[in-house]
Amino acid sequence: MTKLPLHSPHAPAAIGPYSQAIRAGDTVYLSGQIGLDPATMNLVEGLEAQAHQVFRNLRAVAQAAGGSLDDLVKISVLMVDLGGFGKVNDIMKEYFVEPYPARATYQVAALPRGALIEVEGIVVLKPVAPIPGESQTGPLEAFDQTKGQ
Repeated sequence: MTKLPLHSPHAPAAIGPYSQAIRAGDTVYLSGQIGLDPATMNLVEGLEAQAHQVFRNLRAVAQAAGGSLDDLVKISVLMVDLGGFGKVNDIMKEYFVEPYPARATYQVAALPRGALIEVEGIVVLKPVAPIPGESQTGPLEAFDQTKGQ
């Protein structure tokens, strides 16, 4: 399977040897986003501002993949202090609708650049419909029982 790296100019550039996202088939793996403003590459101040920026960054990368936050099926939230867990839940409700993605939340000792929150996710895109009149090839081709193939 081919791995297709994805990039959005509306999300922060990678700050290490990784891609903003990788598409493999209809699944897109979004790298962790911290609250970096993509225009300045500076971390915004405070947990609430960082959480909003994280979800805006994730939305930009999901859109670059042809999806949206509604297509996220799983997210992982990393926080340096779970005392802000309730605030993050409230902020998530501004970006997601039910059914919410599956989620795991972890308290960690530190995050890159002193961030207070990082979120990564998995998007499953709707399969692309075939173009009318074009034959299917490969594993989607019809099985011919008369030929035993």
